[in-house]
Amino acid sequence: MTLGDVLGLSDAQERAITRALQLVLLVLVGYGLVTGEFTVATTAALALAVTLLPALLRREYGYSMDPGLVCWIAVAVVLHTAGSLWLYVEFQWYDEITHAVSATIVAGVGYAAFRALELHSDEIDVPPAFRSVFIVVFVLAAGVVWEVLEFAFGGLVTVYGIDDIVTDFVFNAVGAVLVAIWGTGYVSGLVGFFRRRLPSDGR
Repeated sequence: MTLGDVLGLSDAQERAITRALQLVLLVLVGYGLVTGEFTVATTAALALAVTLLPALLRREYGYSMDPGLVCWIAVAVVLHTAGSLWLYVEFQWYDEITHAVSATIVAGVGYAAFRALELHSDEIDVPPAFRSVFIVVFVLAAGVVWEVLEFAFGGLVTVYGIDDIVTDFVFNAVGAVLVAIWGTGYVSGLVGFFRRRLPSDGR
């Protein structure tokens, strides 16, 4: 089952939504450059680059990511970029939503890489329960790295304080748990891609 099946969208509809979101990011890049809001322009440009990664994987490695997953990535980065305009300041709940959504992406990628390594090696046999624990720990670890980067680049990224950091971690965990319980099947294609990229041991 794909994300499109769950949402009731066809591949064509998912691709159309992704293109529309990429256009929004492109408009935000232009807005930031014209108005001198270079932080907005930079954030939108980086987000746009992230949405183009699936196309790069298809061109360089022949891997076609599920359109629903590509669309979900686009949604996550657009939510974050829009929040950097003013939504984070005005609405606390918006920050919580973006962290939960972004955490699902991080969790999916982390799980796919871990599962690919497990399937690739006969020496690794992980119980399903531990895979779920790994997803949550991986997302929380990524959250620590993100918070450190926010402090390191405090002049470019707004830091809202300790209470905000704690809330971020809570909703990062929410996103991770959602993937651990329901979402691992949606990244099976990514698992296969990572597994094929691992070096062969000659067997």
